[in-house]
Amino acid sequence: MRVLAVNAGSTSLKLHLVDGDDATPVDELVDADAVGHRVVHGGARFREPVSIDDDVERAIDELSVIAPLHNRPALDAIREARRALPDVPHVAVFDTAFHATLPARASTYAVPERWREAWGVRRYGFHGLSVEWAASQVRVSRLVVCHLGGGCSITAVLDGRSVDTTMGFSPLEGVPMATRSGSVDPGALLHLLRERGLALDELDHALEHQSGLLGLGGSTDPRELAGTLALDVYTYRIAGAVAAMAVALGGLDALAFTGGVGEGSAEVRDRIVKQLAFLGEFEVPVVPAREELVIARAVRATIGR
Repeated sequence: MRVLAVNAGSTSLKLHLVDGDDATPVDELVDADAVGHRVVHGGARFREPVSIDDDVERAIDELSVIAPLHNRPALDAIREARRALPDVPHVAVFDTAFHATLPARASTYAVPERWREAWGVRRYGFHGLSVEWAASQVRVSRLVVCHLGGGCSITAVLDGRSVDTTMGFSPLEGVPMATRSGSVDPGALLHLLRERGLALDELDHALEHQSGLLGLGGSTDPRELAGTLALDVYTYRIAGAVAAMAVALGGLDALAFTGGVGEGSAEVRDRIVKQLAFLGEFEVPVVPAREELVIARAVRATIGR
């Protein structure tokens, strides 16, 4: 089965035609036997891949409120692909699904019960397709995966299952990213809204587009930030997150790096690893991201069911 894998991220759109385990980059919606779409946020409803119909489209649209940088581009790609290729099955493959195994202690926020039970405020986790691929390539019991790209997340994988991760209700939580802030004291955000007159949309835009490496150093390229506070903050927070994931795993066998920065910046990797020497010896593999293969496999399994 030839699967067209459509990966609409926050900063790019990638198309691959996958035949078996061979993937060819494509720049248009070519004929295929099926189409698989990466969707970042599946919420509580979508815990595994699902065939796309109008109802699923509406549900993905509703979840765009939580992950606007990701679900909206994915939804646009789904609609365009369904129009261009109406006679083949389309399957949504969710980044959040890999993190459905998070235990309650890792997925639960200490907030009022109504928020959790009625409004679904919990930790979902993201970058699941990337982490799933890395875990399939690095076969150790206690693995931490650093997905470092435009978005960044750190995930603890125990015997192939996600048991903790840094991103939570939305892809904004966690370590600093290219233009996203990562975790910020909610008291500071309330202060900006109440006392400094910042509008809600201004706050949203600043946290999503003007923060992270860009906000700290004026660039999203770690190569341009050597010796700056921006890179110090970035690598320090990531190293701290890896250490926290080691707690979830009871130790560390391997620390895998993937994503554009994780694969491409030896300096970032070295700075992070040096701060973790106290954890003892562990492997440090670099795993090229192959989300298109995970998408294709999920599509075949879903259609097979």
